[in-house]
Amino acid sequence: MKWPSRRDPESSDPTPSGDGPVLIHALDGFLTAGGASRIAAEHLVSGRGEVVRSFDVDELYDYRARRPMITFRQDHYVDYDEPRLDIVRELDRSGTPYLVLAGPEPDFRWESFVDGVQEVVEDLDVSLTLGLGAVPMGVPHTRPPMITAHGSRPELVDRKNLWQAEVRVPSSAQSLLEYRLAQRDIDSAGYVVHVPHYLTQVDYPPAALALLEAVIDRTGLDLDLDPIRAVQGATVADIERQIAEQGGAEVLSGLEEQYDAFTRGAAQSLLADDDSIPSGDELADQFEQFLARQRKNDEG
Repeated sequence: MKWPSRRDPESSDPTPSGDGPVLIHALDGFLTAGGASRIAAEHLVSGRGEVVRSFDVDELYDYRARRPMITFRQDHYVDYDEPRLDIVRELDRSGTPYLVLAGPEPDFRWESFVDGVQEVVEDLDVSLTLGLGAVPMGVPHTRPPMITAHGSRPELVDRKNLWQAEVRVPSSAQSLLEYRLAQRDIDSAGYVVHVPHYLTQVDYPPAALALLEAVIDRTGLDLDLDPIRAVQGATVADIERQIAEQGGAEVLSGLEEQYDAFTRGAAQSLLADDDSIPSGDELADQFEQFLARQRKNDEG
């Protein structure tokens, strides 16, 4: 089947071809270190938007691998967390429409999922699909979150990337979506925020805030980020408290030194191994140990 083209392949115009809204996709699955993309999606979806496409979760979701929660109350079951994967039409504070694709990352039928998203892109004349993701990296929480931008053509990458390595990584439904849309001459782009890899298993609002700020910078959407900023402050304060209580200052200092060397161009990788700097894995192990002890103390 020949897919219709939405732009002139020879054009270098960075402006997406459609006149309709941007479609922001942030799936809960592989690219969700620190819960960043999930938190961002929850902020983008008001609960009052119009569902324009619902995907059949029964065909896409592995219930045994990611069992939805349900509450047992005395003698009966209530409050089943039904998985949903929807594209929702929302409005920003100025009334500008945008679309959000959020929910669990499909476990099955990725190609059919991509085709379904493309149908919406074409039916609603979507100007650009914009993916949000988060990955664990050797970065300290005391530095501004670093973002890697990507796009289906160079003109769609709207910021300079400090991280420019070529790596082979496991694919995701979101990365396949961007790849397939590019093959079909449909503009797509995205942002991946780097999350401290000692915080990947807990919610880390600063990374979600960085993703949303990137969306605003690119699209001009009028979004209220104050609620996330407020939560961010409490999160960072709790991290600092745990570091102080568990004697993690020296470990953090080593990670900061490694990060600063990378941003200055003195190191080739955020996971660089140097005689005077602990490796990323060593730093992560030490952080995870003292954070695990703190969580155990809190639970006790």
